Amino acid sequence: QVQVVESGGGSVQGGGSLRLSCVVSGFTVNKNCMGWIRQAPGKEREGVVSVYAVDGTTEYADSVKGRFTISEDRAKNTLYLQMSSLKPEDTATYYCQILDLTSDYCVVRSIHMYKNWGQGTQVIVSP
Repeated sequence: QVQVVESGGGSVQGGGSLRLSCVVSGFTVNKNCMGWIRQAPGKEREGVVSVYAVDGTTEYADSVKGRFTISEDRAKNTLYLQMSSLKPEDTATYYCQILDLTSDYCVVRSIHMYKNWGQGTQVIVSP
C-alpha cells in the first residue's frame, strides 16, 4: 500500500507562485509512474503532469506548460510541483499520483483516471 501526504497549497494572488510537496511512503518499488492531477470545484479531475520513471518521459498539460515544473528528491521520498505565474483557473485541489503503469498509460491525458492515494492540497488563486 502506498501512502502519500500532499502539502504546500494555499491562497495566492494571480501571478504568484507556490510549491507543492508530496511525501511518499509504503510499497513503491513497482511504481514507475508519478505525477500530479487536480480537480477544480464543480469540474472533473484532470492531469497536470506525468512522469514515466523508467525513461524520464515527462508530459505537461498544455494549460500549465512553461509555468509548472515537477521534480523529486529521492533521498526525502518527496515529489514536488513548482507552480509559477498562477492563474485563477489553476484553483483546484491538487493530488500527487504514484502508480504502476506502462509507458502507454503513464500520460498526462489519462493519469487522472486512476485512484489517488492522498487527501490533496488546495490551491486558491485570486484575480
